[in-house]
Amino acid sequence: MKEGIVIKSTGSWYLVQLDQETVLECRIVGKFRLNGKKLTNPVAVGDRVKVEPDAEEGSGVIREILPRDNYVVRQSPRRKHDLHLLASNIDQAMVVVTIVNPNLKQGFIDRFLLMTEPYDIPVTIIFNKADLYNEGDLGVFAYLKEIYEAIGYQVLLVSSVNQTGLEALKAQLRDKITLVSGQSGVGKSTLINAIQPQLQLRTAEISDFSGKGQHTTTFAQMYNLDFGGAIIDTPGIKTLSFNHLEPMDVAHNFREFFTVSEDCRFRGKCLHRNEPGCAVKQGVEDGSISELRYANYLAIVDEIEEINYWERNSQY
Repeated sequence: MKEGIVIKSTGSWYLVQLDQETVLECRIVGKFRLNGKKLTNPVAVGDRVKVEPDAEEGSGVIREILPRDNYVVRQSPRRKHDLHLLASNIDQAMVVVTIVNPNLKQGFIDRFLLMTEPYDIPVTIIFNKADLYNEGDLGVFAYLKEIYEAIGYQVLLVSSVNQTGLEALKAQLRDKITLVSGQSGVGKSTLINAIQPQLQLRTAEISDFSGKGQHTTTFAQMYNLDFGGAIIDTPGIKTLSFNHLEPMDVAHNFREFFTVSEDCRFRGKCLHRNEPGCAVKQGVEDGSISELRYANYLAIVDEIEEINYWERNSQY
C-alpha cells in the first residue's frame, strides 16, 4: 500500500499523486459515507489516501481515505438526497464573483460561506472583471467590501485584463492549498490563467442569449503553482442548496449572528425571526448587522424548512 494525494476526480476515476514523479490512475472499491450520509463522489480532490497499485494494469485501487483536516460539502445538484464533496484538506478558499457580466447574485456569496464556515476555513471574496465596472459598480463593490471585511473575510478587487490586484492575489495564494470556486461565467479560469499562464485552462464567453456563464471546468483538479502552493479548481456552480442542514445550523454559521446570539433571550434556540429579545434582530435595527446578510439568512432558512417539511411529510 502506498500513500498519496488525490489531484483529480472524474467521479469514477481518480488521479493520485504518490510522489513528485508518480501519478497513478485509481478507482475505488466499496462504499464510503460522510457522517452516515450518501456521497455522489466519496473521494475528493485533496484527500490523502492509501492505494494498492496494480503493476499489470498500470493503475491502482483506493483502499482507504485518511482522516480529513476539513472538507467543503454541498447538496448534490443532481441527487438532492446526496452530498457532493468539493474538496478536502485545504488551507483556505476563494469565491470568485463579479458585479457585471454576468450580474452579481449577492446571495451566492453567503451561500458559499455557509459551506466553509463549519470548519472555520478562511475565505477571500474575489470581485473579478474590475475593468468592466462603472462608478455605480464600484460603489456596490465598496459597500459589499465593507460588509464582509467587518466580519472577518478578506475582499480583493481584480482584473486579468488590466492586471488589477493580481499581485495581491498571488500573495494570498502563495504556499497554501486553496479551493477556488464560483458561479459559471465569472471568469475563474481566465483569472487562474492570468496568474499561472502555463496552465492554459479552457475558457468560454458569456452566452449572449442567456447572459449566463458556460461551464469550462468539467472536473475538480489540483494544480501546483510555480510561486508556491496549489489551487483546487472546481466546476462552475449554478446554485447552492442545503438539504443536509437544519435551520439552527444556518444560524450557527452566520458568524456575526452566532457571536451576538449569546445575548438572545432564547440563547441556543433563537432562529432570529419572530422571537422576542433577539439580539440579531436588534443588531439589524441598529445597523451593527448587515440587513443584506440578514435577508439572505432568512431566505436560506425558509428554503430549508420548506424542503425538509415536504420531505418529512411525503407519502412517497
